[in-house]
Amino acid sequence: MNATYRTISLVLALFLTVVAAANAQPVEEPQKRAQTGFKFITVMSDARSTAMADAMTSLEAKSTAMLYNPSSMARLGDQGKIADVFVGQTNWIADINYMQGAAAFSPAQGSYGVFGVFFQYVDYGEMYRTVRANNEAGYLDMGTFSPYGAAIGVGYGIALSEKFSIGGNVKYLVQNLGTNHFVETSGNGEYEKKGFSAETFGIDFGVLYKTGFKSVTLGIAVKNFSPEVKYIEESFELPLTFELGMSVNAFDFVESIDPTMHSMTVAVNALHPRDFDEYVNFGLEYTFMNVLSLRGGYATMQDERGLSAGGGLKYELAGVDFGVDYSYAPFGVFSDVHRISTHFGL
Repeated sequence: MNATYRTISLVLALFLTVVAAANAQPVEEPQKRAQTGFKFITVMSDARSTAMADAMTSLEAKSTAMLYNPSSMARLGDQGKIADVFVGQTNWIADINYMQGAAAFSPAQGSYGVFGVFFQYVDYGEMYRTVRANNEAGYLDMGTFSPYGAAIGVGYGIALSEKFSIGGNVKYLVQNLGTNHFVETSGNGEYEKKGFSAETFGIDFGVLYKTGFKSVTLGIAVKNFSPEVKYIEESFELPLTFELGMSVNAFDFVESIDPTMHSMTVAVNALHPRDFDEYVNFGLEYTFMNVLSLRGGYATMQDERGLSAGGGLKYELAGVDFGVDYSYAPFGVFSDVHRISTHFGL
């Protein structure tokens, strides 16, 4: 037990040291806010995790782990599965649509680790092009354009022992804002189209540690390391985030409850983003007979987002797992956000 407490203390100290180093700056330098780009990669379409306010850093997952903590997919082979596939869709605010997908493969029952691929895509919808003009309307209608963002990556996770797992991702990202600017090249009303896009690479890595005390699990993830990207005249980086998570099945402390029938996962995430203050998210998941799940979550330090809820169903047929999840989150003055995701495992 003392060894467990020492390990927990070491992990917490390591996280705090990394956060302090990342946040170190001269006293006279103002703190930056909203100084990152490619923010679409922070919006998730996994209905299970978003119903729990994305408090997933310390939870074992399958292919969706690459979106949160790639080390948490390392035990896919231990669950008797060789592959898992996930697809999710989000109806976001302002008619913006997100799609995400992931696939994980565990050869030789995980003896060589778990390999995965994933993608993220956002469609910002159709927008109007206009230019200023000396007419009654004050502008000219130049048609429409459809900006988008996309990311594709590969991930790997491996269990180094019964308690300790590590993992990482490498991803390529592009954001295309279309040919939404025009430059008049002469005085006769002719305009030149200019396209605007940016691309970069990013890296994620994480660790997962089972303490051995009940089902208490710790997770650390560092997401979106990247070089600077220059867009026209300004430079920015990806939304680098340090995350520390802890989770436990609360029913482990109640001996009268049959663990094969009921489980109650409680999860908490502490986050330190590059472009915002630190905040904490909480998640809760009750599962009955490993078939029906009810979930809830709360995200702190958010202007419009707070509570979230959802549920899911799992079913196994001929050795294949099928699952569907749904989450709902009210967004204040904006429209409510609905997510649906599905997965199957072999």
